[in-house]
Amino acid sequence: MILNKTTQELINIKIINANSFFKRFKGLMLKKNIDFAMLFSNLKDSSIHTHFMRFDIDVYFLDKNKVIFEKATLKPWKFYKPKKQASYILEAKKDSLKLKIGDKLDFI
Repeated sequence: MILNKTTQELINIKIINANSFFKRFKGLMLKKNIDFAMLFSNLKDSSIHTHFMRFDIDVYFLDKNKVIFEKATLKPWKFYKPKKQASYILEAKKDSLKLKIGDKLDFI
């Protein structure tokens, strides 16, 4: 689940923690549909791609305090690099999360 500390809203969605090389490498590739969000941590680079993906995603880039500083909506087969290095990246199916830049999050 996600707690939006800015709005005090609890978002009931399963979080998959992609905190290893293999989990980050595989990500959401080849999934037909998802009912969860994927959280990437332990990042060396914030660049992402949507190669081999089958649906549009919203990508939230968070700083070390888990505050969203940038958001991108990407179609399959795209590449994106945020303006600065993120400490966390949250990926979810397009329009499934109602989050905005400046929101402070916690993951439960």
